[in-house]
Amino acid sequence: MENRISGTTGLLALIGSPVGHSGSPAMYNYSFQKLGLDYVYVAFDVPQHEVPKAIEAMRTFHMRGCNVTMPDKTEAVTYMDELSPAARLMGAVNTIVNDNGKLTGYMTDGEGFVQNLRDHGVQIQGEKIIVAGGGGAATAIQIQCALDGAREISIFNTKDAFFARTLETAEKIRRERPDCIVNVFDLADETAMKAEIASSGIFANATIVGMKPMDNESIVKDLSAFRPGLVVCDAVYNPKETRLLREAKAAGCTCISGEGMLLWQGAAAFRLYTGQEMPVEEVKARFFNN
Repeated sequence: MENRISGTTGLLALIGSPVGHSGSPAMYNYSFQKLGLDYVYVAFDVPQHEVPKAIEAMRTFHMRGCNVTMPDKTEAVTYMDELSPAARLMGAVNTIVNDNGKLTGYMTDGEGFVQNLRDHGVQIQGEKIIVAGGGGAATAIQIQCALDGAREISIFNTKDAFFARTLETAEKIRRERPDCIVNVFDLADETAMKAEIASSGIFANATIVGMKPMDNESIVKDLSAFRPGLVVCDAVYNPKETRLLREAKAAGCTCISGEGMLLWQGAAAFRLYTGQEMPVEEVKARFFNN
């Protein structure tokens, strides 16, 4: 590391809380070194109330940018000079780029999902997709799929206090992409889910079901809904193969795990920072194929 850092080295960072577990510094620093780029990437534990000071520090230290994780994604929007279409629709950012003091906020989570599909030979344009969930990852996926040309999106979410936010997201998408049909259903309605899966090409789980301690559960209860040709994706990446993916695979579905979404959202941010492509295959082999 001492051979890499000089008086001209550019600084990038991850902000959020907690961040000690993050694999982002290792992934980005490996990529910078591989491409001979004069940057270093670190993680700063920044609770939500300290976001204004962190954003000001970005300008003061002429940082190239930063990734933003929970709980700072929504708070950071307030301090941006400009927002990408996805960040504007979502009201949250996960990537900030500093161009000589002008801060632009982006949301690359949905881009990561769509690129992960492409990496497996699946296109979203003109397709009908089901997205289970209404949290941050789910909303990012729904918005990006609409922006990238999905024909129809069916959203299944728990009818709780946050259900209204899902309805708002659907309405935002309709206004932004009037040619994209958006339906919202109660996640508990298994009959509706089976019917929607039957007319869809892609099913995506963006809930926490499948993650520990719910690793023995699946969002799809009726296994007869699965069929060969259906693409089933999971945003959960630990475990790598969730119960949803195991059962879908057994039924002949094409299955895509959540690790790729994590990789490709990072690659999208890397491109925004550097104008270059992350060495994805090397990063995949080194950090994701364990």
